[in-house]
Amino acid sequence: MKQLLRTTDMSTIAFAQALLQGEGIDCFEMDVNMSVLEGGIGIFPRRLMVAERDYTAAARALTDNGIEVHEGP
Repeated sequence: MKQLLRTTDMSTIAFAQALLQGEGIDCFEMDVNMSVLEGGIGIFPRRLMVAERDYTAAARALTDNGIEVHEGP
């Protein structure tokens, strides 16, 4: 898995997931439980992960729609 996006903005995560679903790219949202533990005030960012083989296509889909991609492990 490779990090595609890291943000505290839940609307960006939802939009990115919808875009990737439309492209047929599977993604996984990480750190969801951390945001629940913090009380939902948005301190801890959530990460959107994709398979390494899908990273290039996923990054292109997001950047084409105005979402900044955060390269990570």
